[in-house]
Amino acid sequence: MRYEFVAIPDRDVPVATDPVFQHLVTTYASETNKTISMWRAVTDDLLDFKPHERTNTIRTIVVHQILSERRFFAEFVGIDEPPADQSPPHGEPSTIAVYIDRYLGLAKARLPRLAEAGAEWWLEERPFFEGLARQRIWTFWRRVLHTCHHRTQVQAWLRMANAPLVPAIYGPSGDVTWEGADPTNTAEAANRGAGPTRP
Repeated sequence: MRYEFVAIPDRDVPVATDPVFQHLVTTYASETNKTISMWRAVTDDLLDFKPHERTNTIRTIVVHQILSERRFFAEFVGIDEPPADQSPPHGEPSTIAVYIDRYLGLAKARLPRLAEAGAEWWLEERPFFEGLARQRIWTFWRRVLHTCHHRTQVQAWLRMANAPLVPAIYGPSGDVTWEGADPTNTAEAANRGAGPTRP
């Protein structure tokens, strides 16, 4: 896919000290890009939209994403983060552009720390919720999945608000397609590729 806007281009993704962990750095940049692309589909008048009285608004989801990611990286991964009261914009309700700028700034600041880490650091156990201990690498992937969850919430809320979802995140959608798009919607498409292999 080619995105009209890329928050963290490939040239700004640092090279990992240990190539084994480059995929973590690249994935974090990529997931940040996808999240920001989805947030850019939110108009300011939809920030306080919620599809049901018992669900959160888009604004609440966005602010939670900023705060919870800060907590994961500070408390559970163990890297320096700014104080939590500096994480989301406070005071009067902010625009989506302000939330995006803050989220992007925090994510970009994390990339060098992730890139410089080696196996001993990634595999070290750290405290997690409810007295559990988990390796940093486990917590990192848990964070990626949590981010995907909240990004999908925003996407679903926008669909229920009848807002256009541009760009598509993982391929052609009901709003976006292009020449050469090759979605896997048939058994024929799913059967492509090599058969079983053995090491």
